[in-house]
Amino acid sequence: MCGNNMSAPLPAIVPAARKATAAVIFLHGLGDTGHSWAEALAGIRTPHVKYICPHAPIMPVTLNMNMAMPSWFDIIGLSPDADEDESGIKQAAENIKALIDQEVKNGIPSHRIVLGGFSQGGALSLYTALTTQQKLAGVVALSCWLPLRSSFPQAASNSSNKDMHILQCHGEADPLVPMVFGCLTVEKLKGLVNPANVNFKTYPRMPHSSCPQEMMDIKQFIEKQLPPIN
Repeated sequence: MCGNNMSAPLPAIVPAARKATAAVIFLHGLGDTGHSWAEALAGIRTPHVKYICPHAPIMPVTLNMNMAMPSWFDIIGLSPDADEDESGIKQAAENIKALIDQEVKNGIPSHRIVLGGFSQGGALSLYTALTTQQKLAGVVALSCWLPLRSSFPQAASNSSNKDMHILQCHGEADPLVPMVFGCLTVEKLKGLVNPANVNFKTYPRMPHSSCPQEMMDIKQFIEKQLPPIN
C-alpha cells in the first residue's frame, strides 16, 4: 500500500453493519493517522458501507523543517506557486489506486466506492480520482487543493470520472489552507468534470478542521452516491 514499505500498518476500518455493498476510502491529513477519521466516520456510518482509513507512510516533510511524520507525499510550501513533489504525488496516487483495486477484488465494484480525504489527504483523493481509469462513485474533498494543477486537463485525459460527483468543503476561517485555495480548486474542477456535479460548501468560522454540519453534509453525500442495493 505504501510502495516498498511492507511494514506499513493496515488501514483503520469501520466495517459495514450488514453485508458491505459499497466502500468509502478516506485519507487523513499531514501528521495524522487513519484512526481519527475512522472514529469520525463511525459517527455518520451507513449500514451497507465499509469505511477504510489508511495510514500514510512516515517521511521527512520539507515544510516542517524535514521532521519525519505521516505524510502521503512531501510538501515543500503552502503558497500557490510553491514547488510540488511531483514523483511523490504520483506514487501516492498509484498506492491509492492499488487500494481501490484491492476492494474491487474483495467484491465491491469501483463505481460503488467514494474516495475522500482531509487537507493533504483530500488533495491526494482529488488527484487520484482525476487520473484513474477506475470509475468511482464520487469524491469528498475537505479543506484541500488540487495538486499538480498545471498538469490538468492533460493529466485527466484518460480519466473515467468526467461525470463524477464531488463534494468539496472548506472552512471560511482556515488559516493553514486558506479558503481561496478551495475557491480556485472548485473553479479548476468545473473545467475537468461536469460542473453541475461539483458541490462546494463553506462553513463560517470553521478553521482547518471539521464541524458537525460538515459531517452531516458528508453523510448525505455518501448516502446519495452509495444508495443501498437489494
